[in-house]
Amino acid sequence: MTYHPKSDFMNVMMERGYIADCTDYQGLDEALSNGVVPAYIGFDATAKSLHVGSLIQIMMLRWLQKTGHQPITLMGGGTTKVGDPSFRADERPLLTAGQIDDNIAGIKKVFAKYLDYDRADTPALMLNNAEWLDGLNYLDFLRDIGRHFSVNRMLSFESVKSRLDREQSLSFLEFNYMILQAYDFLELNRRYGCLLQMGGSDQWGNIVNGIDLTRRVLDHEIYGLTSPLLTTSDGKKMGKTADGAVWLNADMRSPYEFWQFWRNTTDADVGRFLKLYTELPVEECERLGALQGSDINAAKIILANEVTTLCHGAEAAAAAEATAREVFEKGGVGDDLPTVELTRAELSDGLSIVQALVRSGLSKSGKDAKRLIAEGGAKIDDQPLTDAGMMLDAGALSAPVKLSAGKKRHALIKLAD
Repeated sequence: MTYHPKSDFMNVMMERGYIADCTDYQGLDEALSNGVVPAYIGFDATAKSLHVGSLIQIMMLRWLQKTGHQPITLMGGGTTKVGDPSFRADERPLLTAGQIDDNIAGIKKVFAKYLDYDRADTPALMLNNAEWLDGLNYLDFLRDIGRHFSVNRMLSFESVKSRLDREQSLSFLEFNYMILQAYDFLELNRRYGCLLQMGGSDQWGNIVNGIDLTRRVLDHEIYGLTSPLLTTSDGKKMGKTADGAVWLNADMRSPYEFWQFWRNTTDADVGRFLKLYTELPVEECERLGALQGSDINAAKIILANEVTTLCHGAEAAAAAEATAREVFEKGGVGDDLPTVELTRAELSDGLSIVQALVRSGLSKSGKDAKRLIAEGGAKIDDQPLTDAGMMLDAGALSAPVKLSAGKKRHALIKLAD
């Protein structure tokens, strides 16, 4: 891409590697140069937290506000009732209204750390598409909105086509999702003057639909911008690990485990991740990313500290680094390790070491724990754990016990006070 932007926001997006595609580079750049541009990203409430896979979008909204524009976080209170079929092999499980509201409450905690909803100029807006979707009259919606959509064109979008090509069922409910998302863009433009929708590149078809619909109904010029769908250099989906998603809420993934995820970044990804997930100057990101050998470890610690500070605060980042040094460099226990507290009642009949590994999150299941022990990957207080039949009782936990899975994952088991 050879376009040279005039606006600060587009400069940041291009320089730091946030852009996969844009519907109109020049038109959007001019709009950004000429005044405040309200822009939104939609987040469906399918869990009580977003995970690292959404962090690139959150950072885009943060940079938007930092460069003088208005970010809109759109909660999918309405669309979550349908479920986005984009690049999924099966239909999402349907959630109740209560589950969706609980999830939205959890997700809001994340955004408050990255965006300012209270500033006098360009405050971020937190909206919920249930506001306009819940009250729709089906026949009116079909007549006024549905007539603008070509089924032939909808079938050609990659997110739908990939499901059909694999002969996997796509329900009528899911097929409606892209119409509802397009309608979101129309309503946000009508109600809040929103000019830009951003999202991952898997949302391209949905974004283009919204732009077309808004042009047809309101004759307004609006824009779309997508970010690359990130995989790590070894081909894994960003935000997924062997033990599950890397959540952004501290009650679902501890700040220490979050810090450790970034500390374990592969060498080849360090420079790219510094640009995308921190606010360090680009030149510094490139310098750190180019370090070789053991020097790259210092860059990984900087990456982990910067990302954890944004998400959990500077104190949490410092505590996580201190614990990592204690655990890895000095062979100690550390104050910030994930901890499971057990009551004496729970230990009255003893707790198997297999269940302890599961309870601590170091293994997904008893079978997984037994395999970890059999393969020599488990340790107790830094000593190899070889007996899968070992039992823990209150006496064994008179002092906290450190469990380890491999070299990088640790947890404490202790008696509750």
